[in-house]
Parts: sequence; structure tokens; C-alpha cells
Amino acid sequence: MLENVDLGKLIIRLTLGGLMLFHGIAKLLNGIGFIEGELVSHGLPAMLAYGVFIGELLAPLMVMLGYHTRIGALLIIFNMLVAIALVHGHQLLSLGGNGGWALELQGFFLFTAVAVIFLGPGRYKLKN
Repeated sequence: MLENVDLGKLIIRLTLGGLMLFHGIAKLLNGIGFIEGELVSHGLPAMLAYGVFIGELLAPLMVMLGYHTRIGALLIIFNMLVAIALVHGHQLLSLGGNGGWALELQGFFLFTAVAVIFLGPGRYKLKN
């Protein structure tokens, strides 16, 4: 009775996309100066910071709506790998103040996006 694989996939998609979308909205409202600075400090062009809008606005919407879901999930994976490499690499093997992995949020986004690639969007999606 409670077994509904498609509903489970929808909940995972909405959770991943919805939580990631808040990060994108924050960058729309507050700017991407921090990301530009991180890119420049690693010898990369500041202009690449605008890619965050793809990874944190467009991709989450794709995942939530079930429109080219696997591509959206792949964009989130790329976004998270770049974020970990640029900002969080030193925390990779660290524990947070409460004893959890210091990168548990980044890990959630990364590995849930990997799961979405393998699961696909399920029945509740936009036709693509």
C-alpha cells in the first residue's frame, strides 16, 4: 500500500532541487563576489562564477520538474565538485562541530544527484 517508487523519486527530486535552489536564490540576491574571489585565487577567470547560476538555479529546476532530469543532476554534481575543490577541499576528511562529516551538506547534494542519475525521474515529470 505504501510502496510507490515514482512518488519516492519525486520526493527525492523535490528535496534535492528545492534545497539546492535556495543556494541559487541566495546568490541571485546577494551576488557571486565570493565565488569570483575563490576562482581568481585559484588562477581561474572570475567570469566562470556565473556558472553557479546553471548549477544552483537551472539544474535544480530541471530536477524538480523532471525535465531532462539526469542532465540537471549531472550539472548539480559538477557544481558540487567545483564547490568542494575550490572552497571545501580542506574539510574533506574533517568532522564538524557536532561530530558529523564537515561536508555532509555538500555530500548530500553530490550523492543524491548521483542517485537521481541512476533512478531517473520516475512517472511524475514533465515530458521531455
